[in-house]
Amino acid sequence: MTEPVIALRDARLSLTGAAGPVEILRGITLQVARGETLGLVGPSGSGKSSLLMLMGGLERATGGEVIAQGRDLTALNEDQLARFRRDNMGVVFQSFHLIPTMTALENVALPLELNGATDAFERASEELAAVGLSTRKGHYPAQLSGGEQQRVALARAAVARPAILLADEPTGNLDGANGAAIMDLLFGLRDRHGATLVLVTHAPELAARCDRVVLLADGRIADEGAQRNAAE
Repeated sequence: MTEPVIALRDARLSLTGAAGPVEILRGITLQVARGETLGLVGPSGSGKSSLLMLMGGLERATGGEVIAQGRDLTALNEDQLARFRRDNMGVVFQSFHLIPTMTALENVALPLELNGATDAFERASEELAAVGLSTRKGHYPAQLSGGEQQRVALARAAVARPAILLADEPTGNLDGANGAAIMDLLFGLRDRHGATLVLVTHAPELAARCDRVVLLADGRIADEGAQRNAAE
């Protein structure tokens, strides 16, 4: 059997609040196959986004193991986690998190520049073209619509050809037409780069496009779903 690209084993997350510790994730065991598209669904507060953050090393598990690309993320320090994400992951948030003082082109090129790529702007320009923003690459985030900003965020996440794409409610701040366009682009980027895609969504039409859907409730997996036949 092929080694999964992401594997969680009894992963737990608890945060300490004024009233004491609060259990967010209560023992998640889950594997994501290489090249799979996995949707995480469930009611608000069920732990979907927290689970995605564990997978990306953006939250540190307080129990269990989180393995990605064969590395135990719970054993890495913050610098090691940052390098691992830089080399292996692209992350798209509901809020676009673009740097306001940088143009679209500069925002997309930034991950490559930080990695020392000499062709950062050329590759960033190609990625912006792939999301239909060739004519907007010199614009700043404030000069772009919400849909355009999310396209820039998608291009930035994909520009380094990551093995893993993580998306947290990527259509949540967009209207129906822009949301549909972002869905098409997200799956197009996955297909073009051969990445494993894990996304959190409340949108049934987005979840329906995934190979598998996992339902979370109260910090636990309520239904792990079944992998669709690749021929379907």
